[in-house]
Amino acid sequence: MVLKKAKILVIDDDVDVLTAIRLLLKPLVNEIVVEKNPNNINFQIESKKFDLIILDMNFNGLVNTGNEGIFWLNKIKQFNPNIAVVLMTAYADIDLAVRGLKEGASDFLIKPWKNEKIINTLTSILKSEKSKESVKSTFSPKQFSIIGESDAMQDVFLKLNKVAPTDANVLILGENGTGKDLIARALHENSNRKHKPFVKVDVGSLTSTLFESELFGYKKGAFTGANEDRKGRFETANGGTLFLDEIGNISLGQQVRLLTVLQNRQVTPLGSNKPIDVDIRLICATNENPSVLADEKKFRKDLIYRINTVDITVPPLRDRNTDITLLTKHFIQVYEDKYNKGPFEMGADFLKKLKKHDFPGNVRELQYVLERAIIMADGNQLNSEDLVFSSIERSTQKTTPQTLNLDDLEKNAILTVLEKHKGNISKSAKELGITRAALYRRLEKYEL
Repeated sequence: MVLKKAKILVIDDDVDVLTAIRLLLKPLVNEIVVEKNPNNINFQIESKKFDLIILDMNFNGLVNTGNEGIFWLNKIKQFNPNIAVVLMTAYADIDLAVRGLKEGASDFLIKPWKNEKIINTLTSILKSEKSKESVKSTFSPKQFSIIGESDAMQDVFLKLNKVAPTDANVLILGENGTGKDLIARALHENSNRKHKPFVKVDVGSLTSTLFESELFGYKKGAFTGANEDRKGRFETANGGTLFLDEIGNISLGQQVRLLTVLQNRQVTPLGSNKPIDVDIRLICATNENPSVLADEKKFRKDLIYRINTVDITVPPLRDRNTDITLLTKHFIQVYEDKYNKGPFEMGADFLKKLKKHDFPGNVRELQYVLERAIIMADGNQLNSEDLVFSSIERSTQKTTPQTLNLDDLEKNAILTVLEKHKGNISKSAKELGITRAALYRRLEKYEL
C-alpha cells in the first residue's frame, strides 16, 4: 500500500537501466520519473516532491570526484536532508556503497538486481520513512496550518505542541514578517480555549489614552465622546486568548497599568470604580531584540516575568531556506485561485533566484513577491525575470555593507540600480558608469 502511493525519481545515465526500472515500477507506484542527467537533480526535486530517489553511483566521469554517486548523494542531502536515497552499484563498488550509507543513503542495490529484491527494499524504506513522518507530524499544529519542514520550524512546532494545551503566558519573538501572528493563532486553536474568543491588539500603536480605553473599556460619560458603555479587549477576550502584538513598543507608564491588571486579573473601566474579573490566556509578541527587553530602562523586569512563562522564537526566512520551495508552491496556489490564473509551472531559474535572495522582509516579502509575479505573468511559466524584489525592504536594512567582498558589493550595487530604474539596462548602465555590454556581462556573471 505504501509503495502504491509513492513518487519515485530514478537517476542513471544508462537508458536501458532507466527503461527496465521504469517498466518494473510503473504499475506498482503512484508516479515514477526517470532522469539521465544528474545535473538536473535540483530541478527535478524542486519541481516535485519525491518520496524516494534511486541514484546510480557512476555517471561516466561527469564530475571529477573519484566517485560520482557520493558527490550527487551529498548534493541531494544538502537540498533536502530528509529525502530517502537508494544507491545502485556494481559488485565491484560495494565498499563505496557502504561509504554512501555513512553519507546518508538509506540502502543500496547491486546491479544486476532481482525484481523482488528491489521491490522489497523500496517498500521497507518507504514504511520506515512513513513511520518517521508520523512522529514528525506530531510536532506540527493539529488544527492550524503553518508551512515548514526545516529543522528550525520543527523546533517551533515541538514547542507549540507542548505549550498550546496549557494556560501558560507566551512571548513570541521574531523579525517583522516571520509570522508571529500565525503562531499566536496556532497556540489558541490548539488550546482548551479554542471555542472562546481570540482577540488581537496592536498595543504598540496605541496612545496613552487609547491604551486604557481599548484594553480596559469605559463607561458612558467617562470622557468626551463616550456616549455609551464599551467593553475593553480584556473583557471581550474573557474565557479566551488575548494577543498583544508589538508589546516591546509600549511606554513604561503603560507597562505599569498592564502589570497591575495581570497581577490582579481584574480590569477597571475608565469612569468606573468597580473592578471586573477577567480570565484570559495572554500571548504577546515583539520584533525587539531580547537584549532590549532585558534593559530595565526600557522594559520592566517584573512585567517580562509575567508575560514570558515560555518564549517561542520564530526563525527568519534566511534561516529556513529549505522551506522556500514549500512556501512558494503554497502562495502560487493561493494567488492562482485568487486571480483565476494558471496553473503555473516554475522554471529552473525561478526557484534558484528566490533561494539566492536573503528576504529581509521574511515570509511576508516572499508572499508579496509571488503575488506580483502571478499578477504580471503573461504565460503559465514563471521565470526569474518575473521576480522583482522590493527596494523598500532593502532600504530598511542597515546601510553599512554586511560584506566587503568586491563581487558581493558589485552585485548588490547592480541590483539596487536595476530596481531603481525598473530593469532598464540603458539607464542602469549609465548610472553605474559602464557600457550596456559590460552590464550584460556582469548580469551573466552573477546569474541575475
